[in-house]
Amino acid sequence: MLNIKKIENQILSGECIEVMKQIPDNCVDMVFIDPPYNLKKVYSKYKDELGDQEYIAWCNEWLSECVRILKPTGSIFVINIPKWLIYHGCHLNTKAVFRHWIAWDALGSPTNSKLLPAHYGILWYTKTQNSKTNIVRIPHERDRKGELLADWGGKKSMLHPYGTVMSDIWTDIHRIRHKVRRDAHPCQLPPHLIERMILATTNEGDIVLDPMVGTGTTAVAAKRMGRKYIGIELDEKYVKIAKDNVEGSKPTMVNGKYVSIYLNKIISVRDEDYDAINPYLKSIELKINGHSTKIMKLPLLKK
Repeated sequence: MLNIKKIENQILSGECIEVMKQIPDNCVDMVFIDPPYNLKKVYSKYKDELGDQEYIAWCNEWLSECVRILKPTGSIFVINIPKWLIYHGCHLNTKAVFRHWIAWDALGSPTNSKLLPAHYGILWYTKTQNSKTNIVRIPHERDRKGELLADWGGKKSMLHPYGTVMSDIWTDIHRIRHKVRRDAHPCQLPPHLIERMILATTNEGDIVLDPMVGTGTTAVAAKRMGRKYIGIELDEKYVKIAKDNVEGSKPTMVNGKYVSIYLNKIISVRDEDYDAINPYLKSIELKINGHSTKIMKLPLLKK
């Protein structure tokens, strides 16, 4: 059995199920996993084309290991297309507690299907009812002039100055499209997507596990949020890239609080940390019927 202290902040090389079998019970605070979607994508060390039952059985095996490794207060997040998430949910229902199905509005590519597939699903389960959760806020949606996009039904004066509480539909985080921000991995996720989950379910110093870490996005996100990480990856090429990516990352903090920042914009912040970062944010007046009523905050840092 592996010593958890010795594998903290490490990218481990190997097949995820075999490595996880060597990790003790109840020892990590959060698991995030982005498996192959069985869509015939090209991986150098994995065949992404299994029979349906073979794929489901394989997924059930690593899902069981993920839950076993979680602490009683821990959370697991699994991202996949809806076709497979319904099977993941059925299996997890026998081993953990369902919390949410998060719809990540990140597809949107035109297809010939009769119904445009426009979201990835993210399942959020906890090991027990006694889970660790934090309230996370995201910025109010605004147009290019800075005006609020939502009407708020005459209740603008009651708005939180910074933003809304995180919902189960995420439209503000987009896929990585520009090559300058991509690695060699065919399915790289944006780090601030995972940072939001980390802020919602862990505290500083907690351990985040990604059993299929790819080029290290989850490990980078954990380091940036002041958490420890454990990554597992089958492909040695990706292991090296992951280690380099983690080495080149650093915590993102405002006034001593960890916040998720992407392209100079604060994407997610814990509600309990808002008061600490508030003085460092740019301000804008909220106008109702042409009159200024209160000072709102933008997700941008003062220069």
